[in-house]
Amino acid sequence: MTGQAFRKFLLIADRVLVERNAAETVAKGGIMLPEKSQGKVLQGTVVAVGSGRKGKSGEIEPVSVKVGDKVLLPEYGGNEVVLDDKDYFFLFRDSDIFGKYAD
Repeated sequence: MTGQAFRKFLLIADRVLVERNAAETVAKGGIMLPEKSQGKVLQGTVVAVGSGRKGKSGEIEPVSVKVGDKVLLPEYGGNEVVLDDKDYFFLFRDSDIFGKYAD
């Protein structure tokens, strides 16, 4: 994470901060899409992760994604967060993320 706000904002437990990918504004045929026609973007890039959550045995279970991973997000859930004048999508739990894309 970069920027002054990131140094002051630390994620707790299994929380994940994701930057949502931009919506496609041009169709494959080159036609400009109005905002109303643009689909909700369900993909993003992990910007920060918490340290993990305590398991039943008391050990910390690490988060399953890392900074830089491309992930598939749920359509609903999470909160928008503004840090350094940039909008992010804050997921409540690591388990809310559907999956990550292989490199």
